[in-house]
Amino acid sequence: MLIIEDFSVCPWPNQDSVVTIGAFDGLHIGHRAIIDQVLSRARSESASTKSVLITFDRHPASLIRPDSAPKLLTEHQRKVELLADTGLDATAIIRFDEHQAAESPEDFVERILVCCLQARVVVIGEDFHFGRQRLGNVALLRQLGEVHGFAVEPISLIAGGSGVASSTAIRAAVAAGDIAAANDLLARPFEVAGIVRRGDERGRTIGFPTANVEVSTTFSTPAEGVYAAWYVRDLGQGRSISLPAAVNIGRRPTFYEDAPHALIEAHVIDHVDLDLYGETARLQFVERLRGEQKFSGIDELSRQLKHDVDHARRILLG
Repeated sequence: MLIIEDFSVCPWPNQDSVVTIGAFDGLHIGHRAIIDQVLSRARSESASTKSVLITFDRHPASLIRPDSAPKLLTEHQRKVELLADTGLDATAIIRFDEHQAAESPEDFVERILVCCLQARVVVIGEDFHFGRQRLGNVALLRQLGEVHGFAVEPISLIAGGSGVASSTAIRAAVAAGDIAAANDLLARPFEVAGIVRRGDERGRTIGFPTANVEVSTTFSTPAEGVYAAWYVRDLGQGRSISLPAAVNIGRRPTFYEDAPHALIEAHVIDHVDLDLYGETARLQFVERLRGEQKFSGIDELSRQLKHDVDHARRILLG
C-alpha cells in the first residue's frame, strides 16, 4: 500500500481514483463497508483506477476542540497497519494543523481530490463533514463534483449485532466494560498499547507478577475490572507473539484507600519469568470477567486471582 504525504504532485499521472475521506478511528465495520465500496467501485471503473483512503495524522478534534476531543480507539501507526491489510492501493495522510483546519472545503477539494488524486468517485458516510468549521457536507461535495467531474456516493451507517457501528458507540461500550459489544462493532478485539513500566511489584510477592502497561490518557480504556486478553509482544522484523493474559484495570482497593488513577496490569498466564520491562505491549481484550473488588486481605485476593487466571485460561485456550 502506497503512503501519500506530499499533495503537491499526483502520484499516478494519467490515472484516476476512487476516494474516501475521514478520521477512521477504530477502523470498525462501518469503516470497512466504506472501504469495500471504494475497492468495488475502483474495480468497476477500470483496471488502472486507484483505490485511496484519505485520513489525518491526528484526530481533527484534538486540535479544533482539545478539551472535548474524543478518546481515541486506535493509534495512528496501528491504523495504518490495519489499512495495509484492506487491499487499498494507497492511504493519503494529511498533516492536520492550524493551516489545514482553516482550509475551505472548496480549496480542499481542488487541492487534494482534483489536482493530487484525480478523483473520479468519492465514497463517504452520509454524515460526512469536512473543511473549515466543518462547512463541507454531502450536498456541497456533490456541487463541487459537478464542477470538477467526480461523482459522490454516500453510504448509510452500518449496523452490527450490538447496534449502529460508529466510533462513538464503540467508545461508550469500552468505557462501560462491554467488550463483547465493542468487539462486535470492531470485528476484532479492542486493544490498547503502552510501555511496560515498573510498578510496586506487589503481584510478584503473591505469585501473580504483572506487567504495568502505561497507556496514554488520550486513548480509550475499558472500565475498571478484570479481563481475559491477549498480550502481544513485538519480536521485531514484522513478527509478534500473542500470549494469554488476565488483565486487571483498577485502583487496587485492597491495598489503597484512594488511588489517584487506575492502573492496567497484565498477568501473562503460565509465563511468570518473562522480562517485559521497557517493551511496548499491545493488549487485545476478549472478555470481561468481573468488576473490581475490595478483598479482606491477601489470602482472599490470591484465591480470587487464581480463579480469574483459570477463567481467562479457559476462555483463551479452551
